[in-house]
Amino acid sequence: MGLDQAATKPHEALASVLAEDMEAVNTLITERMASEHAPRIPEVTAHLVGAGGKRLRPMLTLAAAQLCGYEGPYHVHLAATVEFIHTATLLHDDVVDESAQRRGRPTANLLWDNKSSVLVGDYLFSRSFQLMTETGNLEVLRILSNASATIAEGEVLQLTAAQDLRTDESVYLQVVRGKTAALFSAATEVGGVIAGADPAHVQALFDYGDALGIAFQIVDDLLDYQGDSKATGKNVGDDFRERKLTLPVIKAVAKADEDERAFWVRTIEKGKQGEGDLDHALTLLDKHAALVETRKDALAWAEKAKAAIATLPEHAIRQMLIDLADYVVARVN
Repeated sequence: MGLDQAATKPHEALASVLAEDMEAVNTLITERMASEHAPRIPEVTAHLVGAGGKRLRPMLTLAAAQLCGYEGPYHVHLAATVEFIHTATLLHDDVVDESAQRRGRPTANLLWDNKSSVLVGDYLFSRSFQLMTETGNLEVLRILSNASATIAEGEVLQLTAAQDLRTDESVYLQVVRGKTAALFSAATEVGGVIAGADPAHVQALFDYGDALGIAFQIVDDLLDYQGDSKATGKNVGDDFRERKLTLPVIKAVAKADEDERAFWVRTIEKGKQGEGDLDHALTLLDKHAALVETRKDALAWAEKAKAAIATLPEHAIRQMLIDLADYVVARVN
């Protein structure tokens, strides 16, 4: 999901500083999503790539490389790799979730079909590995291939955990680290690695990306219950309707009495939802201060991200990354 339209926008300041590199990334993405034999591949990819996403993950790679003084060409390859992995996971996610809308537009699986979305996602994953190998850096390959495996693992874990009321906050964190934070942390870490940065700085970049990704996903889960659908491109309550046990619900379930637990069993575990159930869910979230507590968690992770990046040498980009961590959580009131 995109970042809120209303607040100040550190990601735009970052985009401005990285504009030349991002143009090179976009050119490379366009070149590599072409297919001589299967025109549907660029059609499907262009629909998603052109849907106005903020390109946050590839920007993190470029920012990390620049922050560490990198002057070679391969940060562009790595940023494009990160965007291809992200786009592939979105195509697969929309099939798994049976989603009809992404970034305020119809999803690829709705416009074409599930088969096209899955296969084009597979193609983009393969393309991402081709790009990785072109850097000739085995450590970069290790980091990004591990991230790809972790993302897939997180998605599979979510399948079983999302509708099981025994899922607690530690399992939720494991899912989030897989499906969201793994790519954020890989994006920042490889920027440091390709620049040949000091191991302590590479670790700080990893820690920043990990904490930022967790904060980002927690805020996404929060916005599902209290966001503006025009700004988020999603309808309020989509996660509830899709029976996803996200952090606000996990917190409410932990404090539920017998009747409340029966409500969550019916609506989330069994999927028997009727009129007024979303409103009742919102009432229970409010009763147990689940949204307030979830926001506190998001703020705490943003603070961890800021503390990690603050250990790097002073740089204009370092300050932008600190501002970005604040901004990610400023999306929720």
